[in-house]
Amino acid sequence: MESRREEESLKALYKDAFHIGAAVNPLTIDSQRSLLAYHFNSLTAENEMKFSSLHPEENLYTFENADVIAAFAREQGMALRGHTLVWHNQTPDWLFENETGGKAERDLLLERLRSHIQTVVGRYKDVIYCWDVVNEVISDENDESAFLRPSKWLDIAGEDFIAKAFEFAHEADPQALLFYNDYNESNPHKRERIYRLVRSLLDQGVPIHGVGLQAHWNLYDPTLDDMRAAIERYAQLGLQLQLTELDVSVFRFDDRRTDLTRPEKGMLELQAERYESIFRLLYEYREHISAVTFWGAADDYTWLDHFPVRGRKNWPFLFDESHAPKPAYERVAQIPKRAAMEKK
Repeated sequence: MESRREEESLKALYKDAFHIGAAVNPLTIDSQRSLLAYHFNSLTAENEMKFSSLHPEENLYTFENADVIAAFAREQGMALRGHTLVWHNQTPDWLFENETGGKAERDLLLERLRSHIQTVVGRYKDVIYCWDVVNEVISDENDESAFLRPSKWLDIAGEDFIAKAFEFAHEADPQALLFYNDYNESNPHKRERIYRLVRSLLDQGVPIHGVGLQAHWNLYDPTLDDMRAAIERYAQLGLQLQLTELDVSVFRFDDRRTDLTRPEKGMLELQAERYESIFRLLYEYREHISAVTFWGAADDYTWLDHFPVRGRKNWPFLFDESHAPKPAYERVAQIPKRAAMEKK
């Protein structure tokens, strides 16, 4: 049983700025329960609402784990983000195949998608207020001709599978806010591609309400200038912005060392400075940003453990493995307090 927390809660500190969220799974809503309830007012299912998790076979839905997370959100009075309806990963093969095992026709694929969205979005419309409708369709290639990522979606349905997904989601829940979500969103080259995609959807009259900036960042990349430029560029679309999957790895992406069993002291100080600069920027643009969701809550569990380096622990959050506040928490907590003092 965790002792009573003495630090101020993040959700209270940032109540006038944006929601503070965390990605969860059925294990962490138990192991991190009091931390989540105290600091966060928004949740995202880490994997449990993805296509393969919910709909592994054409005539089989497996809602058990997603239902556990939805029930926790209802019980705690938390906002819940849906993640994700269309993605090139964690999508079952049956979706793209016809009855004989060949490639499905476009109309069959889109009808299956519509049915899936009607079922899933309909089931959670009382508790999910927004969905990452389409996830990561922009190519990372520098080749100017490579705009959309190659995928079975693109191969079978063509580019308008993206617009169709938003239309189906809006049809299933007209009240839900609908987001396009992607990573490397602060990279100038990819930033412009994301902007181009969302602008084209708006120009077509597609129901889209926001851009999700995944924000899988580290101590060194991206630069603060690139983060600012991305926020300002996406804000020009006139949509809500949300940081959807924030973490700050203590390693550069190409750092392959495996010698650390705990973070070096200098790492934690650099992380504290990094988080402070990030949240200072986010607070500055709070009129455009409606939620900041960490891709986890504390260092005892993170997808960055063993990725991209197997056998290596990472420490990317504001709370340590015992759920105690780290120096990064202290810096982040000071930002709205300083702003309130300056107002007086």
